[in-house]
Amino acid sequence: MKDIESDVLQYLVAGIIILLVTFGAAYLLLKKLGKDPRNILPVDVANRIMTPLFIFLASLLIKIAILARLFRFEYTYEILGSISTLGIILSVTWFIIVALKIAKGRMLMKYDVSTEDNLRARKIYTQFMILENIVIFIIVILAIGIALMSFEGIRAIGVSVLTSAGIAGIIIGFSAQKAIGTLLAGIQIAITQPIRLDDVVIVDGEWGRIEEINLTYVVVRIWDKRRLVVPSTYFIENTFQNWTRTSSDILGTVFIYTDYEVPVEKIREELSRLLNNSPLWDKNVNVLQVTNITEKTVEIRALMSAKDSGTAWDLRVYIREHLLKFLQDHYPGSLPKTRLFVKEDLSGE
Repeated sequence: MKDIESDVLQYLVAGIIILLVTFGAAYLLLKKLGKDPRNILPVDVANRIMTPLFIFLASLLIKIAILARLFRFEYTYEILGSISTLGIILSVTWFIIVALKIAKGRMLMKYDVSTEDNLRARKIYTQFMILENIVIFIIVILAIGIALMSFEGIRAIGVSVLTSAGIAGIIIGFSAQKAIGTLLAGIQIAITQPIRLDDVVIVDGEWGRIEEINLTYVVVRIWDKRRLVVPSTYFIENTFQNWTRTSSDILGTVFIYTDYEVPVEKIREELSRLLNNSPLWDKNVNVLQVTNITEKTVEIRALMSAKDSGTAWDLRVYIREHLLKFLQDHYPGSLPKTRLFVKEDLSGE
């Protein structure tokens, strides 16, 4: 008995030493490989893989101890066997997910979404982000299934449930219909791409940019830094505005309401001068038109173009402000006014 306990103690000490030495050597090797710019591994690969590596090595040592029959009681083998199996499944799943993220990072390195003409980059980023979530979801589900099937009791329960789950399966299917529809909507967005990362959209009257695209929901960053969380199905089932669907350039409009005495040609000349002196204008569209006349005012629309929606907003504000100042300084009589005519009574009564 003492010999067995001595063997167990020696194995534990030796196992802990081997675990720490192996873990330290692997960690230092990965850290060194990450620092090499010629290597495909990222700089932080050692930190990202540290926890699953330790779990894997510890679970492997427990497996070896079980195979060597070093423990005294039978239930010890069952408990440690289950723990080691779960540890190996968890660590391997973790390894696969980290490897998937590293591969995605390497593939996306040549695409820069911070450039002005980033349509292709946003398209690729959107596809990879959603597909990555789908693959990780499948991997986790498979890992949970394998972990559950490793227990004999749960495996038997699972078989009995599957053989008598006809009606229950139908009920669960109807109950999960909305959730499944949301997942399928996320996959459809990845394939058809009605929206992409950093797209400028108007959703429920809110102007913002697509910040995140997940399997079940999309996060829209509103202009005032609020976040609008929208189900994926919304972008499949509802109408919304996408200002950067095919390109980022956009037209901006400014409406001015004036009196009938307004010199339209002078305002047109001033608009051209302002646009030519502004770096916000992309030099494509410059139009000023009288779009409506009411009994009190004349509606004038200035139409201009910019490279993206943010620049177009700043350009519209700039033109609106300076056209107003131009009218105030040079043609104050052209500002809207209300006329009142009083007819003089010549009869003397």
